[in-house]
Amino acid sequence: MNKTELVAAMAEQAGLSKKDAEKALKAFTDVVEAELKNGGKVQLVGFGTFEVSERSAREGRNPQSGKPMKIAASKAPKFKAGKALKDSLNK
Repeated sequence: MNKTELVAAMAEQAGLSKKDAEKALKAFTDVVEAELKNGGKVQLVGFGTFEVSERSAREGRNPQSGKPMKIAASKAPKFKAGKALKDSLNK
């Protein structure tokens, strides 16, 4: 499912126009992104948790030449599914 299909499904499910559903989706993603940038996390009970994972600097290898190279420290978004979501998938 791509963004257009998601917006259409949200609009139908919630009884909204596609324009309103797209605004709601944009607002949700903006709020989650802002919270993660501030070092926080977004927890939706039963659905899951969005948080930031810290990756430390390390040494890797260039796959073409095999020479060692430094990989800088970075932050990555992480999603952990909640129990209710996992249970619904396994029924």
